[in-house]
Amino acid sequence: MEFSAEQIAGLLGGTIEGDAKITVNNLSKIEEGKHGTLSFLANPQYTNYIYTTDASIVVVNKTFVLEKPVKETCTLVRVEDAYGSFAKLLELYTQMKGEKKGIEQPSFIHPTAKIGKDCYIGAFAYIGENAVIGDNTKLYPQTYIGDGVTIGNNTTLFAGVKVYHECVIGNSCTIHASTVIGSDGFGFAPNNGDVYNKVPQIGNVVIEDYVEVGSNTSIDRATLGSTILRKGVKLDNLVQIAHNAEIGENTVIAGQTGVAGSTKVGKNCMIGAQVGIIGHIKIADEAKIAGQSGIGATIEKVGEIVQGSPAFSIGEYKRSYVLFRGLPKLSNRISELEKKVNDIIK
Repeated sequence: MEFSAEQIAGLLGGTIEGDAKITVNNLSKIEEGKHGTLSFLANPQYTNYIYTTDASIVVVNKTFVLEKPVKETCTLVRVEDAYGSFAKLLELYTQMKGEKKGIEQPSFIHPTAKIGKDCYIGAFAYIGENAVIGDNTKLYPQTYIGDGVTIGNNTTLFAGVKVYHECVIGNSCTIHASTVIGSDGFGFAPNNGDVYNKVPQIGNVVIEDYVEVGSNTSIDRATLGSTILRKGVKLDNLVQIAHNAEIGENTVIAGQTGVAGSTKVGKNCMIGAQVGIIGHIKIADEAKIAGQSGIGATIEKVGEIVQGSPAFSIGEYKRSYVLFRGLPKLSNRISELEKKVNDIIK
C-alpha cells in the first residue's frame, strides 16, 4: 500500500515541508533511506544523514532546525515527537502486514471447538476439543491448541506455539514462535530408593490481557491452581516461568531469566537478562534487578534496586565492587609491609 506525505501528516497531526503528494510504500533507517521509503530523525547523532538520505519522507521534530537544505526528493513531516510518531506508524504498518483472515488447509478443528469472527487459522494448526478462540485472533501455521483452551479477542500466536489443555490466554496478547504454555511444572518427589516420582501437575496457566511473550519461552502449568501472568506483562525470548509463579502487572523480564516455582513477582518490576530467582519468595512492586543477578531471598522494599549473586542493594554492590577490584593492589601492599616488618625484626 502507498501513503502520501499528506496522509501521513494527517495521521500524525504534523505539518509538511516539501511535496505533499509524494508517496511511500516501505520504511527505512535514515542512513539507509531509499526512494519510496519513510524514515525518521530523533537522535541527534544521525542529524548528518538528513542532508544525504534518499528517503522520500522523513519525520522530524517541529523544533529541529535545518543547517542547510535537504535533497529536493525528500519531504519533511514535522511533529511534536518524531520517535513516538514513528512508533505509531510502525504499529500501523505491523497491523497491515499481519492482516490475515480465513482457515487454511490442512488444519484440524475439533467439532466442539468455537471459533470467533474474522479469525486466521494457519496451515497444520490443531485446535482441540472444547477450545474457544476469540474474534480477530490469529493462529499461525503449526500452532497447537489443546483441549479446553480459551483464547481471547485480537490475540496472535505465531508459528509453532503450543498451548496445553485448559490454559487461558486473554485479549490483545502476542505469543511469539515456538513458545510453550502449560507444559508440566518441574514437580518430582524422591522416594526411599533414590528414585524420583513425578507429581501430577493438574493446574493451568492464566495469561491476562495485553501480555507479550517472546519466542522459545516456557511457562509451566501449576501443580494446583494457576501459574499467572498479570495484565501487561512483557517477557523476552528464552524466559522460564515455573509452576505456580505469579508475575505482576506491567512487569518486564529480559531473556534467559528463570523464575522458580511459587514465587510472586510484583507489578511494574524490571528484571534484567540471565537473572535467577529461587522459589517461594516475593519480589516487591517496582523492584529492579540487574542482569546476571541471583535472587535468593524476598525483596521487601518497594522500588529496591539490586545486583550481584547473591544480590544485594545496588549501592552496596558498587562500593563492594570497587574494593573487590582493588584487592590485587591491596595484596601487593600487604606483602610489601610484611617484608618491611620482617626486615625491622631482623
